[in-house]
Amino acid sequence: MAKRVSVLIIAVSIIIDRLTKIFAVKYTASHGARRFLFGTFNFTYVENKGAAFSSFSGNTVVLTVITSAIVLGCLAYLFANKSKNKFVDFTLALIISGGIGNLIDRISKGYVVDFIEPLFINFAVFNFADCCITVGAFALAIYEIVTSFKRSDKPAVKTDGGDGDAR
Repeated sequence: MAKRVSVLIIAVSIIIDRLTKIFAVKYTASHGARRFLFGTFNFTYVENKGAAFSSFSGNTVVLTVITSAIVLGCLAYLFANKSKNKFVDFTLALIISGGIGNLIDRISKGYVVDFIEPLFINFAVFNFADCCITVGAFALAIYEIVTSFKRSDKPAVKTDGGDGDAR
């Protein structure tokens, strides 16, 4: 059941990403930036030919290969039943959907459509897929850190090597 929910999250997130990018292309590319959410953000059309903050700009093939490998790795982990935790499944679904959303742009256009520009901080323009990747990766990292501390709090089990001679 949890895997079905993951597939649903992936599908819905990709649809939201596609629809918001279509909106951005249709309205902001031709009409310029538009403020929203009480003036805290702009819809600003940007063609990002790189990765985060336009890093690796112009390396579309390399970014496509790396993103594909990450998405495939997350899919394999998710569906090989390696994950026994619904929260981990959720974070992987977000990372996968964001990766696929940006892959669609890279493969079809040669760049990623970005359009969300925060005005309250000097930050890069981004998109919904980027939000999915960031939230998923950050939540997964925090989960892994907390889980590792919980495991380290448990007392170590001492064994004597099986021969009765503790070393």
